Amino acid sequence: MTESYFVFPQIDPVIVEIGPLALRWYGLMYLVGFLGAMWMLNRHADKPGSAWTREQVSDLLFYAFLGVVLGGRLGYVLFYGWQWLLEDPLYLFKITNGGMSFHGGLIGVIVAMVWIARRQQRTFWQVADLVAPTIPIGLGAGRIGNFINGELWGRVTDVPWAMIFPGAGPLPRHPSQLYEALLEGLVLFLLLNWYKQRTHKPGAVAGLFLVGYGCARFLIEFVRQPDAHMSLYLGLSMGQLLTLPMLAYGGYLMMRPAR
Repeated sequence: MTESYFVFPQIDPVIVEIGPLALRWYGLMYLVGFLGAMWMLNRHADKPGSAWTREQVSDLLFYAFLGVVLGGRLGYVLFYGWQWLLEDPLYLFKITNGGMSFHGGLIGVIVAMVWIARRQQRTFWQVADLVAPTIPIGLGAGRIGNFINGELWGRVTDVPWAMIFPGAGPLPRHPSQLYEALLEGLVLFLLLNWYKQRTHKPGAVAGLFLVGYGCARFLIEFVRQPDAHMSLYLGLSMGQLLTLPMLAYGGYLMMRPAR
């Protein structure tokens, strides 16, 4: 079995450790996403006639980062670990016993963008359409971090590129983390940055992000191993159910008449 399929190389999740401090691959991927977004937004601010300054971009990044971290953790607990929260209210703060939720992080970023829009006297869509094309950098990097950690693997399969993840048992599985890195990361990044040059409709770029991510996540969930403690609902995973409102509202934003 192991001779016919790739075997996950058991990469150490810690890159370097100095005393009590440790740099982990997953943390590095968060940094890559943050620096990538900062580079793109500062580049936009530096363009002649831009309505943004680097200082305003810095404020946006700060609150967006808080939104990702706080919203991502709270969303994970509420969407995927609420039963543990009921047993132990302190579970919310035990970040080593659980992960982050994209949908929770998205809600956190939306709250941050509402705050920045009001603080800087902009419309919400001016902020959202600026931020949306930068998000796939973090998504792609995060999925690579999941792969390096050997977590969030796919379902059992016999495709030629299947991989055996020791933490998941002896059977070959879809490397679904890499599928997500490709679709939610690279493909969505290219699509959004192409589309933003071809539309001036407020909310349209943000809408395409919701549709693009929603489609990618919905499809990949069919080959991604569901969380062991989560049930399927009408054959759909929690991740798929959470994408449905994104698809509906994103489609509305793209198709609504320009104002």
